Amino acid sequence: MPGKFEIFKDKRGEFRFRLKATNGEVILASEGYKAKTGAKNGIASVQKNAASADRFEKKTNAKGTSFTFALKAGNQQVIGASESYKTEKARNAGIASVSRNAPGAKVVDTTV
Repeated sequence: MPGKFEIFKDKRGEFRFRLKATNGEVILASEGYKAKTGAKNGIASVQKNAASADRFEKKTNAKGTSFTFALKAGNQQVIGASESYKTEKARNAGIASVSRNAPGAKVVDTTV
């Protein structure tokens, strides 16, 4: 069973989305959008790009103690970012989870 996308409003009134795995963990979060259509378009872009391994940018902090990733669209714009992981292995598992969960994930709009 795939995960789910949640559309929500943040404290500044901007629309955001997050992708949750089947266990309820947030595995990808978006930037803020002024309009709900921006968040919906972002979700569609995640669903399209998550299957391409080359769209994930792996990052490590300067000390080598924190690992993150960003999912980029074809134009290299970031469409979602991960939380911070303690190991490369955990980060790579997060990437695999996004690839597995995003394509078939349902969208839940919590702003209605």
